[in-house]
Amino acid sequence: MARQPQLLDQWGRPVQRSSLRQEVSAPTIGGVRSPLSGYPADGLTPDRLAVILREADAGDPVRYLELAETIEERDPHYLGVLGTRRRSVCQIDITVEEGGDTAHDLAMAKLVRDWLDRDELADETFDILDAIGKGYSFTEILWDTSMGQWQPARLEYRDPRWFRFARHDLATPRMIGEGGQEEALPGFKFIFARMRAKSGLALRSGLARIATWGWMFKAYTQRDWAIFTQTYGQPIRIGKYGPDADEKDRETLFRAVANIGGDCAGIIPDKMMIEFIEAKSIGSSTDHYERRADWLDRQISKAVLGQTATTDAETGGLGSGNEHREVQKDIEAADCKALAAILNRDLVRPWIDLEFGPQRAYPRIRITRPEPEDLKAFSDAIGPLVDRGLRVATADVLAKFGLPEAAKKAEILHPQGQIPAQMPPDPAPGDGIPPESEFKYRLNTRPAPAWGHAALQTDRRSTGRTAALAPAEDRLASEAALPVGEMIERIEVMLEAASSLEEAREMILAAWPDLSTDGLVEVLAEAFLAAHAGGRALVEDEADG
Repeated sequence: MARQPQLLDQWGRPVQRSSLRQEVSAPTIGGVRSPLSGYPADGLTPDRLAVILREADAGDPVRYLELAETIEERDPHYLGVLGTRRRSVCQIDITVEEGGDTAHDLAMAKLVRDWLDRDELADETFDILDAIGKGYSFTEILWDTSMGQWQPARLEYRDPRWFRFARHDLATPRMIGEGGQEEALPGFKFIFARMRAKSGLALRSGLARIATWGWMFKAYTQRDWAIFTQTYGQPIRIGKYGPDADEKDRETLFRAVANIGGDCAGIIPDKMMIEFIEAKSIGSSTDHYERRADWLDRQISKAVLGQTATTDAETGGLGSGNEHREVQKDIEAADCKALAAILNRDLVRPWIDLEFGPQRAYPRIRITRPEPEDLKAFSDAIGPLVDRGLRVATADVLAKFGLPEAAKKAEILHPQGQIPAQMPPDPAPGDGIPPESEFKYRLNTRPAPAWGHAALQTDRRSTGRTAALAPAEDRLASEAALPVGEMIERIEVMLEAASSLEEAREMILAAWPDLSTDGLVEVLAEAFLAAHAGGRALVEDEADG
């Protein structure tokens, strides 16, 4: 038995095939990979936020990752724009390009292509793109070998809190093992995705690091807005008592004034009075809270989507509309390329190596939004080129128009005026006329071929090889015109007399055995003989020359 080659992962470490069949980073209650999370956003202050970010910079990202998760849960705007960016990539169809033209290259590409045609793929890529917010993500590949072949069973998202980076470079990912010790990632086992909002360490390149400051300042603004509304959004209650009111009367009045805001009811002696004084111009006093919150949201939109027009309903002005949409498309294209590169490196190449061994060329995943194309212009351009000999694959043309390959028994459309190449079989006696759905084609009278002297002269000018045969060709063309013309005249008469395609078909089939072809057969026999003799004469002339 041939020994399997030793495979190396992207870091040059040997791959242990036995460990690939095990789930190595599943969550455990009470263990080092607990699914329970903390909430460092509660009571967040600028000082605490600075400490959390410094901890992440030093290689301890737990509280930063928990804060990033909390912001997505508590800030609808950040969740919306981040989800838009991730889903815009997930819904694009993934294609696979072959690494070469051999049958083996095509088989490898088909293997990957068939696996990608899964309903779960959109959710799996959405989880991988969690790296856009946090800066990186980890996805465990659960391999299936039940059929004797290597194939990914599913891609399982793993909480990034369960991973660290090597202290010497803060770039090499490591996994927290069962004993709490950092371990190297098993080769061919994880998809390690990095999505850079900026250059630098993965712990400092996520959008969440920028969003934390905006979210904290907006939280302060919302809190102040709520306090202001609570305080000045309802009238001020003032209780008045007379000079003869004692301490007990004053306490009764205060309780009534204090509770009437929530209870909207109260009782006081008839010698006391409560007035409601409404604050004026409250609307203008609260506008600055809303403007500040909206301004902070726009900054988040710029950071995540690169623009604001598609999220904040701003129109008009330079850079609006189509220009902002182009910016969003550029970011989407960059995300697509980054995700494709990650999947090719951490999924496709390991899979092919496990199944087939190392290859000179590998199939490649492409994630690209198709650009709108003027199909009419394509049709107008490709027809003349094909007529001039350009070789174009039918599959490529069908793909342009999004059409599948026609089944063998499918009804085929034909150019107007063209008789199908394959005529339907003659009906058996007693079968009757097939229904129209089974026999649809056009019958028309195509003009006889231009076999005359003008056509031959054109052919001579283009080839320069028929001048010696000109007399024979002219005679054959003249003799063939008579029998062909008689056949066409009879068919024309039947078509004019028929009231439907079915009747015309029956008339043609009935008359076909009686159509005389003797003259045409003789002409064709003489034509073949003349062509053979003329060809030999031309060869001898060229040899003598």
